[in-house]
Amino acid sequence: MRKAAIISATKTIDQVGCLQHTLGLEEQVVHNGYKLHRLVIEPLSADWHSDKAPGHFRSGCAPIEALAEAKALIESGEDAVLISGEDNIKTGYPREERLERMGAVYGEDYPLTQAYTDLAQRFLEQHNIDQERFKELAAKLFENYQVSYRNALNDDFCPSLLPDHRWQQPVTELFRGVDCANPVVDFSGRLLIGSEALIEELQIPAREIIQIKAVSHTRLEGDGKDYLHQIADYQHLRDAYETCCQEANLDFAREFRQGRALLEAYTCYPVVPMAFLLASGLVDVLEELPELLDVHTITVTGGMNLARAAWNNPALNALITMHHRLLDGEERFGLIHGNGGLGYRQGVAILSR
Repeated sequence: MRKAAIISATKTIDQVGCLQHTLGLEEQVVHNGYKLHRLVIEPLSADWHSDKAPGHFRSGCAPIEALAEAKALIESGEDAVLISGEDNIKTGYPREERLERMGAVYGEDYPLTQAYTDLAQRFLEQHNIDQERFKELAAKLFENYQVSYRNALNDDFCPSLLPDHRWQQPVTELFRGVDCANPVVDFSGRLLIGSEALIEELQIPAREIIQIKAVSHTRLEGDGKDYLHQIADYQHLRDAYETCCQEANLDFAREFRQGRALLEAYTCYPVVPMAFLLASGLVDVLEELPELLDVHTITVTGGMNLARAAWNNPALNALITMHHRLLDGEERFGLIHGNGGLGYRQGVAILSR
């Protein structure tokens, strides 16, 4: 079977960063006579409830779904696929429009904060955890994200980059501001995926290539209030994770525990990474969470709460960061999790050095 690999991954956040490496390779691909198949992660300005054009993807799971399509395209004969996402959340929308569009997902009467609070309540009932313990575990998660964020920034880190004390205040009965994603940034990201033939033609060194081992995604029939019980069960997340590991022929949990793999859990609200850690078998019960978090970081970026990417792009940001972490580090595998809507879409991708 033809194999797909990431050959370039670049991004800018608030105009910091550079896309030139990917843009240059895109020009080279076209100049050499290859067709460049383009897949697009839609911005906030796209109507959440409208039909999507072919090759367009929407939701927090969109980058994982786009990666699955890119992999399938390469395997079926394409040589070059570009996944791009751009959304100027900070400078491209008046505050009122931004809030209106974000609030339009489930309607004005059911804001995202309330939807995730209801989901978390269902989730903790299923796992026999009370609200106070849930909030303690959420605080442990945020501490873990901070460790990753400091590591990712390295010498560029300074305490002023962390949310100030106002974000420590509750926004609902279960969440503080720091527990919720706040993607008010301008983001642009590009992921160029190629076939072995293209890699050979462009003479791209092996040290610059990351293999796409496996991608899997699942979805329920619907999203929102009427599907809270199904979402909170997260069987569809377990299915996506297990299918991905089977396709990659990899026991990811074992590799991660032994320090040979990296993870980027989706961290929009604490219930989502908690669900992933249970679905993946990294913990068997939520009470094991603190012990895991004391030893392992569950993001490479600092999560959506700190290393933010706009609207539908956090998993694209994570894929780009994971590409570089695998190239620069000693770990062999990286797993990226995507969560769409309130959680009705789940996606998992495994990359390999």
